[in-house]
Amino acid sequence: MLPLSGEKIEVDGVYKNEWGRELELERGNVFPADPVLGTTEWELVEFSFDNHHEGETDPRLYPKKDEIEKQQGKITHPRRHFNRQDR
Repeated sequence: MLPLSGEKIEVDGVYKNEWGRELELERGNVFPADPVLGTTEWELVEFSFDNHHEGETDPRLYPKKDEIEKQQGKITHPRRHFNRQDR
């Protein structure tokens, strides 16, 4: 059962009422009544979350060079092999 106007909001997010009106609501407040419908049901459309990185990728997520590649070169093809004087 969907929450009704006047009930307490449990999760931050964007909610949509029966007529498709979307509002971003915060946890702890109560669901508002619709100006035309009065008491209405609200459905969670998407969650709100804090975005702490200002649009940039977290540096910890950048790919790192492989240790093997630094030492002897990375083998990327099955037929590639190192110069072992057996060609």
